[in-house]
Amino acid sequence: MPETMTALIGGTGPDWTVRQVPVPQPGPGQVLVRNRAVALNNADVSMLAEADPTAGGTGKEYRAGYEFAGVVAAVGDGVATPVVGDRVMGTTPESFAQYVLADHRHMVSIPAGLGYEDASALPTGLLTEHGAMMTGGFRKGQSVLITGATSSIGLIGVQIAKALGARQIIATTRSAAKRELLEGAGADVVVVTGEQDLTKAVLDATGGDGVDLALDHVAGRTFADCLPATRVDGAVVNIGRLDTATSTIDIDALSYRHLRVFGVSFGFTRAAELGAVLSAAVDQVGPAISEGHVRALRDSTYSLEDAAPAAERLRSHQAHGKIVLTVA
Repeated sequence: MPETMTALIGGTGPDWTVRQVPVPQPGPGQVLVRNRAVALNNADVSMLAEADPTAGGTGKEYRAGYEFAGVVAAVGDGVATPVVGDRVMGTTPESFAQYVLADHRHMVSIPAGLGYEDASALPTGLLTEHGAMMTGGFRKGQSVLITGATSSIGLIGVQIAKALGARQIIATTRSAAKRELLEGAGADVVVVTGEQDLTKAVLDATGGDGVDLALDHVAGRTFADCLPATRVDGAVVNIGRLDTATSTIDIDALSYRHLRVFGVSFGFTRAAELGAVLSAAVDQVGPAISEGHVRALRDSTYSLEDAAPAAERLRSHQAHGKIVLTVA
């Protein structure tokens, strides 16, 4: 194993700096993975902007990245699985490097038939969408509303709902041009929020009852519109804030329908919870991944050393799916 590795460092300017840093060694409960591919998330460019000293940022340097896929190179004390040589995918800070050190609970075996590039783009969406569905009490045969469904994570949510046996999947998009994308992912009904009233469209599609479970990636007004679009005793789970974190809701819609409302954010501050959510997702959805029914839509692929255009692509908001960096 080499003593140094290539890593991407933020906090030096508007883009990451490629730098040689020491290869870390696994401590108790940790696993060292030789990366083959890593994937970008919206948080990556947000962190770049916040730390950019040329634009009033903090100038605090950090090692970038959150999602990875590769081969186990070494394990620390107390780690029974995975073992050296296993193909794994997972999530942890500082993943944009040739080697990544992570909690053994925050990675899972790559399902058969999935390559490293596709695997690297899956963990965040997989654990977030499956975890949100389980938090909302999803059961096979229920109807599901997914707002902001053309986001990379939302598309994974549509596929997971389909794979787990949702009776009806209603997906929203702001653009009619993305209707076929959502239908291809498994949506039964597409609501174009730029042209339709969300609540009315969902009620019309469900015979006036509303959906059993709403997964909201947008927040703002959309979150408020999900409440009257959800059936009596149903559940609404907020996952993201593509619009704004502030929402004004109709309490009557909440109370008279006896709704259960949840918010989820599976961060690294709850290490055991994150591991359990990721493991449960792969246990239930792994077969569908192997069969090709659940995949992260991949927009584009760059090399680790050529990450600047990848970041610019993400900033442009034109990407359709995940952006991946291959690791030589």
